Amino acid sequence: MEENRENNENNWNAGNNWNSGNNWNAGNNGSSGNNWNAGNNGSGNNWNTGNNGNSGNNWNNGNNGSNGNRPNRPKKPKMPKVSVKPLPVLIGLLAVLIVLVGMNGYYKVDEQEQAVVTMFGKVTDVKTAGLYFKIPFVQQVQKVDTTTKGMQIGYTQSNDPYNQRAEVVEYEALMITSDFNFVDIDFYLEYRVSDPKKYLYRSTDPVAILRNLTQESIRSTVSDYTVDEVITTGKNQIQAKVREKLVESLEEADIGLEVVNLSIQDAEPPTSEVMQAFKAVETAKQGADTAVNNAKQYQNEQIPAAEANADKITQQAEAAKEARIAEAEGQTARFNAMYEQYVLNPTVTRQRLFYETMEDVLPGLKVIVDDGQTQTILPLDSFSENVTVPAGSGEKTEGGDQ
Repeated sequence: MEENRENNENNWNAGNNWNSGNNWNAGNNGSSGNNWNAGNNGSGNNWNTGNNGNSGNNWNNGNNGSNGNRPNRPKKPKMPKVSVKPLPVLIGLLAVLIVLVGMNGYYKVDEQEQAVVTMFGKVTDVKTAGLYFKIPFVQQVQKVDTTTKGMQIGYTQSNDPYNQRAEVVEYEALMITSDFNFVDIDFYLEYRVSDPKKYLYRSTDPVAILRNLTQESIRSTVSDYTVDEVITTGKNQIQAKVREKLVESLEEADIGLEVVNLSIQDAEPPTSEVMQAFKAVETAKQGADTAVNNAKQYQNEQIPAAEANADKITQQAEAAKEARIAEAEGQTARFNAMYEQYVLNPTVTRQRLFYETMEDVLPGLKVIVDDGQTQTILPLDSFSENVTVPAGSGEKTEGGDQ
């Protein structure tokens, strides 16, 4: 009995080792049925807590008369089961979708921009300034700047405000004229985007195409003028023709760009000696133009004065003419009146005319008229009265002469 009790205690301890998972096969050699029952009683509870039905089979094998010295087998760990609820996941996905739509569903177009909207690579719309909605990840938006931009042709200039020195680009500036001379000519082109859709999809590099078309228009135009015309008098004509040709070329290319302005910055010979000679010629021409302008100014000032003086003389002549005509008409009327009196009394009228004529011819003389038969003593005037007074003295002489 004591031996069986001892065996039962050993078997019970073996059941404890089985529950710990370290000595599951540990046990003594075959024992009596009491030991089996004790083993079942000791291990039943532990088996149920372990949740391992296979352990019961090994336990029974451990009681088949074998000794308890077999090595223990490690138990495989079990992965915990995670339960996922569908409603919170759906809410989370919906929140993420709303955030993505809010970040990518709206876009803003500035005042100096236009936006090209595409869907699956096809252009669907062109938007101007404003706030718009798009379908995220389906519609794409490309913004195009429509402000006026500048292009330097024949030279480059730094954007540094402290260093504005321009450098000549020889392969763009050097050109040949109609008289087979070389000249360096620089242009400044102002352009802007007129059609954003064509600007983006009609060509891969529309700005480079514009530069090439501009150089082609410049060279074909400069080759029609002499070097003197290019450097001095023909700049305005060249500028106008280059612009006209460039506009026609852009219309044919149809790349969504348009010309705003084109101007010649400078035109000069490629060598310093020739440049100085042309500058001297230009200075002389400017001096000639200045002299011509001064002469025209003097002409414009003198011609009105001469015309005014001529008008004055003409008016004076007209007045003198009218006066002489009026005087002649008055004398004619007087003569006619006197003639009528002469016809009536010829002798009296003849004497009267004689006396009046003598008064006019010999003013200041005393005339004594007699019949020529009576002897009359004529009074003598004082000699002092006949003295001639120098002219300008203001004193009167005999007869009232000054």
